[in-house]
Amino acid sequence: MARPVKKTPEQWKQDILNAAQSLFLTKGYETASVSDIMELAGGAKGMFYRFFQSKEEVMHALGNQLFFENNPFDAIRKRTDLNGLEKIRTLLTLNQSDEKRNALNRQAVSILKDPRILATAIEENRRILTPLWLDLLEEGIRDGSIKTEYPKELSELLPLINFWMLPSVFPATEEELLHKYRFVMEVLSRMGLPLYDADSISFTEQLITDLTEKGEAKP
Repeated sequence: MARPVKKTPEQWKQDILNAAQSLFLTKGYETASVSDIMELAGGAKGMFYRFFQSKEEVMHALGNQLFFENNPFDAIRKRTDLNGLEKIRTLLTLNQSDEKRNALNRQAVSILKDPRILATAIEENRRILTPLWLDLLEEGIRDGSIKTEYPKELSELLPLINFWMLPSVFPATEEELLHKYRFVMEVLSRMGLPLYDADSISFTEQLITDLTEKGEAKP
């Protein structure tokens, strides 16, 4: 009988991430247990804790993995047919169309109630996304498509907007969330970054409805 193939630590870690992603998207984050993950990954429960301290840490690692596998900033920076503002609008469309990452992000909403996890997520967004936003904003200023005196401030604000819109962080009804979204778009427009369009409205309204149906929006 052939011996089973011995996996490297990196293979084990990736198998755990793959199993967790599959279960989070099918069973839901709250329902899937560490035992479920390791049963699907084909290892003992103790193997999980060689790489991760908790399900929350796995969710965080999955979010990063999905972002870097399909980084919309990398895709948009190479476009020579778009000005800075058009690149940002297209980037948002690309980001919204990543259904797998969006579904996983919806599952992650509940764990952001933990202040420690929320602080880690905010710091990660600041470290990774703020420089990427600043590059696009400065490009738009150079080509004249973005007219603002606040590129640095906007680059720091944009990664924070998603957290402010989360009803698990700032409780709100569906109607209140839609009102907050329109407020954000108006503020950005007044700061020289007009992003309001029919596609973004449609996507955001659906997202808000999904969050409300999951019970995350509180009256």
